[in-house]
Amino acid sequence: MKTSRLLSFDLVIPCDAEDEDNLLQGINSYRQVQKLPPLVKNDRAMCLSDEIAEQLEDKPCSSTYGPNVLPGTGPQFSDYPKLLSKCDIDANHTKDGVILPVCVPKLVPTLVLTNYTHTPYAKYLNNSIYTGAGVGSEDNWMVLVLTTNTPGGSFASGTNLVKPLVGVLVSSLFMGLIVVS
Repeated sequence: MKTSRLLSFDLVIPCDAEDEDNLLQGINSYRQVQKLPPLVKNDRAMCLSDEIAEQLEDKPCSSTYGPNVLPGTGPQFSDYPKLLSKCDIDANHTKDGVILPVCVPKLVPTLVLTNYTHTPYAKYLNNSIYTGAGVGSEDNWMVLVLTTNTPGGSFASGTNLVKPLVGVLVSSLFMGLIVVS
């Protein structure tokens, strides 16, 4: 009962640009009750959650999406690789993460939080492997992306190591051409 009482506190989440931050705050309060560390914002997961929310924006709320669907069986995006690229995320760094979309008309704050904490999605929130999060919303859709601190779930960029290396190689080649000339 203690958990229910703490989750039923008057969480005031206005439906505006602060929706995502307030949802993350509510989820972290939930995790605190579960004696789990808070989720920290992950910029690339934030980007991806925004992109997915935009993709879902015009889709109606239905039983096809949301917490009644196992992650990975819900909305499928043919341009998922493009979304990852747009957010500078290497697909190899997403396999341990999870994307949790919910649809709540008018994004009623308490209902959005309940859709994460009192549904099958709660098992992900209760899992200490998840350490980071990104939250995005559009219209009736809220998308939570959970990340890990493992290479397979960090949502890291695969290009960060390549770009500087290419720059060094090009610079070295250019310097070699100057010296030889």
